[in-house]
Amino acid sequence: MSKAVYNNPVNHPVRTEKQVRVDLAAAYRLAALARWDDTIYTHLSAAVPGEPGVYLINEFGLCFEEVTASNLVKVNLHGEVVDGSGRQVNPTGFTIHGAVHAARPELECVIHLHAPWGVALSMLPQGLMAGSQWAMRLHGRLGRHPYEGLALGVQEQQRLVKNLGGLDGLILENHGTLTVGRTVAEAYMLMHILERAAKAQLRAMAACGGQLQAVPEELARKTLEQWVGDGREIDGDAEWPALLRRVDRQSPGYQN
Repeated sequence: MSKAVYNNPVNHPVRTEKQVRVDLAAAYRLAALARWDDTIYTHLSAAVPGEPGVYLINEFGLCFEEVTASNLVKVNLHGEVVDGSGRQVNPTGFTIHGAVHAARPELECVIHLHAPWGVALSMLPQGLMAGSQWAMRLHGRLGRHPYEGLALGVQEQQRLVKNLGGLDGLILENHGTLTVGRTVAEAYMLMHILERAAKAQLRAMAACGGQLQAVPEELARKTLEQWVGDGREIDGDAEWPALLRRVDRQSPGYQN
């Protein structure tokens, strides 16, 4: 598939900070409902419209189900809180999220998780295989980043963004997963797809002694092309309204 097709501009309306805050808070709540959270650790972040180099992230010490639109913290690419609140953010969140937002300003959202199936996938040397339809959406769209200990250094930031390049995400070896999106909804749906694909692969490998039936390379590429189309509709466009209704029912208050 050509990069020209994949990178076709998406004609989405200009977003407001309030809209981004509500979507990001909803994504935190949905992640909690899916049991992707890791107590107070890992992060979902989103760029603030009209404020280059500023993004929203969760306050350190909150569980995902406690995140609301109003308690998201504004930070700059240096990890400094810029909203005057004086609240704390996790420095490892800045290392990963700040680096990606700086390198990929066209993106709205970055999600990094220690979700169970994604962490298990990160231990496999072969990574994600084209064994399920979910996996084919990410075929050739995931990079890999070697484990270097807790993600805190500037040099690791540079290596991480190089490994991500223009892809949809990373397998952080022995650590977890990362997805990015042009909207919060896209990043969330790609993480949903990745976690489902990882779960399916690991269950199949356990059932058949590790001998997984994957589809040929040509068919995996064809399926990816069919999935992304011409880029005018991106992952999350169709699903997000239904997901917002779910979080309205099961975890209300996120819009506050």
